[in-house]
Amino acid sequence: MGMGKILKQAQKMQQQMGQMQEELARKEYEVAAGGGMVKVVINGEQKILRLEIKKEVVDPDDVETLQDLILAAMNQAVETSQSEMKREMEKITGGLNIPGFSF
Repeated sequence: MGMGKILKQAQKMQQQMGQMQEELARKEYEVAAGGGMVKVVINGEQKILRLEIKKEVVDPDDVETLQDLILAAMNQAVETSQSEMKREMEKITGGLNIPGFSF
């Protein structure tokens, strides 16, 4: 395989990754914790779009549980987003670990 062909393939892969990143950035991920008591919605850029807390889980005498539920939902939402990004990236790279293109 010639160097020109390799460079063309690399450019095509880079373009596909850019398109994939734009698509995933617009995607929303909703995750719930505590049986749906806390819900977090983030986008593919891992920006929090919405946070919903059911009033039944708000207990002034037990703020720590609410904090734990919020953290659990937020962390799971980020993990979900990152996992999808990684899966989509592997489709483009064929599973190759390419420096500068890891997520």
